[in-house]
Amino acid sequence: MKSTILSIIGAALILSGAVYLSNNVSLSSGKTTTKVLVPEENIHNVSIVDGKQIIEINTKGGYSPKLSEAKAGMPTTLRFKTNGTFDCSSSVRLSSMNISKILPNTGSTDIDLGTQKLGTLSGTCGMGMYGFAIEFKG
Repeated sequence: MKSTILSIIGAALILSGAVYLSNNVSLSSGKTTTKVLVPEENIHNVSIVDGKQIIEINTKGGYSPKLSEAKAGMPTTLRFKTNGTFDCSSSVRLSSMNISKILPNTGSTDIDLGTQKLGTLSGTCGMGMYGFAIEFKG
């Protein structure tokens, strides 16, 4: 009985480790670790409405998509959509812009990003567990 329980716990740990690693791919070289965010296929979360770029990110158990590609040099709004979100992804931080927002459990919240330069804007949940990035290209 005791060995069966230990086997179940071991299998659960191995499975959860595999899921964690598949969601958090990283490349290591020496002392520096660079996190690689892989874009999900067929995600079209960036639209242009009246000359303004809107980036939509769904929040629940993390952020989806984890990587968005947008156009640099264009007025941009970041729109978070929540639907029964009660985890830490309902708190958003964009440290480089000194922005911190608590999102409603269900609804839509817009954050004006202004006009972004070429580069990557990274964000996290309030606890730093979940991350997302927006790559602004020319």
